Amino acid sequence: MDPVEPPQAPRPAEESSAGEAPVGGRFVNRDLSLLEFNQRVLQQALDPRIPLLERVRFLSISSSNLDEFFEVRAASHKEQVFHGLTKRTLDGRTSQETLDEIAVRARALVADQYRALNEVLLPELAQEGIRLVRRSDWTEDQQAWAERYFREQVLPVMSPMGLDPAHPFPRIQNKSLNFIVVVSGQDAYERDAGIAVVQVPRALPRVLAMPSADGVEGVDLTLLSSMVHAHVEDLFPGMTVHECHQFRVTRNGDLWVDEEEVEDLMQALKGELRERQFAEAVRLEVPDDCPDDLARFLLENFNLEEDDLYRVDGPVNIHRLSSILDLLDRPDLLYPAFTPAIPKPFAADRDPFRVIREGDVLLHHPYESFLPVLDLLKQAAEDPDVLAIKQTLYRVGADSPIVEALVRAARAGKQVTAVIELRARFDEARNIAMATRLQEVGASVVYGIVGYKTHSKMLMIVRREGGRLRRYCHLGTGNYHVGTVRAYTDLSLLTANPAIGEDVHQMFLQLTGLGEARPLDKLLQSPFTLHSSIIEHIDAEAEAARRGEDARIVGKMNALTEVGVIEALYRASQAGVRVDLVVRGACCLRPGVPGLSDNITVRSILGRFLEHSRVYWFRAGGANRVFASSADWMSRNLIRRVETCFPVLDSVLRARLMHEDLVNYLRDDIQAWVMQPDGSYVHTDPTGEHALDHPQVQLLSALCESADA
Repeated sequence: MDPVEPPQAPRPAEESSAGEAPVGGRFVNRDLSLLEFNQRVLQQALDPRIPLLERVRFLSISSSNLDEFFEVRAASHKEQVFHGLTKRTLDGRTSQETLDEIAVRARALVADQYRALNEVLLPELAQEGIRLVRRSDWTEDQQAWAERYFREQVLPVMSPMGLDPAHPFPRIQNKSLNFIVVVSGQDAYERDAGIAVVQVPRALPRVLAMPSADGVEGVDLTLLSSMVHAHVEDLFPGMTVHECHQFRVTRNGDLWVDEEEVEDLMQALKGELRERQFAEAVRLEVPDDCPDDLARFLLENFNLEEDDLYRVDGPVNIHRLSSILDLLDRPDLLYPAFTPAIPKPFAADRDPFRVIREGDVLLHHPYESFLPVLDLLKQAAEDPDVLAIKQTLYRVGADSPIVEALVRAARAGKQVTAVIELRARFDEARNIAMATRLQEVGASVVYGIVGYKTHSKMLMIVRREGGRLRRYCHLGTGNYHVGTVRAYTDLSLLTANPAIGEDVHQMFLQLTGLGEARPLDKLLQSPFTLHSSIIEHIDAEAEAARRGEDARIVGKMNALTEVGVIEALYRASQAGVRVDLVVRGACCLRPGVPGLSDNITVRSILGRFLEHSRVYWFRAGGANRVFASSADWMSRNLIRRVETCFPVLDSVLRARLMHEDLVNYLRDDIQAWVMQPDGSYVHTDPTGEHALDHPQVQLLSALCESADA
């Protein structure tokens, strides 16, 4: 019997139409698929089964996701258009055609976000005694409080700028809160007034708790934007304010550095980071009541077109509303607390080296604690028998205990090597600071390979035991970030397997030195073997199906966009291979197309935790080959990055992983979104009538030390 149950039975390909493309081609547009994903995130904010404040968080996430979409994806297409490049997307669109469709879909998404806020979440928060009070609804006491707060906390740090030949339009930071103000009258220097810009410092909190009205239970909140708007005349004494409107600009978030030309990548990136806040604009947001002439004035100053303008029914940055959660003490409106489990071998034995020597250990985060990995590294830093520690660092976080352990190890005289990816998008500044700190204590710090981001998650500890050296390794699907490890689902493998240790050693030699890439025994690695090996495994299943054997592929990942892999999956489907994919985000493959992908299903699972683990399973004639990886099936991961993909060799761990990370997700008919051939998604339980009992809830109950899921 198949150890991974399929959601549907396979069908033989229709020979008469084999390989035919559906309307729209063989592929889904990656950027439109990302917008579809963000629509699914927004739907979480509307799910009544999810605690109310968590729904506010999902709305905030959908807003920040859309910000990044414009900073990266839309910005990339704008650059293509600006430079007259004609490269087309997988589905055959030009960049301008893609931008045109983005404008339609993103505008609809934004409208849905504000409807969710105004018509659903704010009324439900009010029912719970949590009121976001408009300035027009402030009581007299609240008005007095707001005036005092504005004069004492806000006004001293504000710098309004009147526009004239001596004061041109100011540089506006990416995603900052600003106001455009129309005033009349003469100022102290007898200058005629006109238009002014008010930039709101980022250090000021965007959501504020106010005194509640007398006799009214609950919490009253207001927005900093409301407070500035209510007192904007204080910024222009003696003048008359006619118009005052928020605005926010989103800029290109990419950094451009010619790695082959610069002599010091860190210094080059430092220079680029200073300029990123003022890069080319890609989107302008204004309130829906902003006059057309002011909107056009802003568009002209940001060199934007009408399609780049987004009018919103509320604050211009919904993402900032997530700070509401920090102002409230309402655990009843949040997901129940849980305590990640410490696996029994580590709980019973404080020596992680002994535990790992006895056999491989698989950790499933966040249900199982990341502490065994931290404890291993901390003990290695202090253990006199440990000679060297090598680690890749992509995203780590501020005040990281990982970095602290490496600092202690370096100070203790151990050979510490850190491969730090300085170009981890939006974490560049933090990674530069981390690299500098490690260098200051004597660690060897390298920045990976020119032209290839180092995205692999590897830790290797070299320890002297009984006159010989043994390698202890950690391989993971997620970052060494103790914050996200409680919010993302990821996998960790701890092993002292000599073959894996040798492979990890060879990869570190590649990253820090020079020389040819030697064949690895157990690990698959991009950019060398991972891409070709995945296609080989897929093609092997297709050959097995043609011979009449059982053939099966199941994959779980964040995104599927690489054309070579997609074409291989199409071939497998046409051969009769059952292919079931769990793809959280963008998917360019079209499932369920007669003659092309009859036997492929794609589903997206969203929940309390961000699904981040990557797991690939191939039947392989009953051998059940299972891999976990830091890589999605995307071109950048398989071709343009350094990634690791590791097999789960222990049969017990392999069976466990297949059940927890594959079977559970294919069985879910509560929170799954099933992809249609046209790239749209259908919710398996759109009415929300069933209990919220999807895979994450099951795993919380089964694995955690304590959880009231």
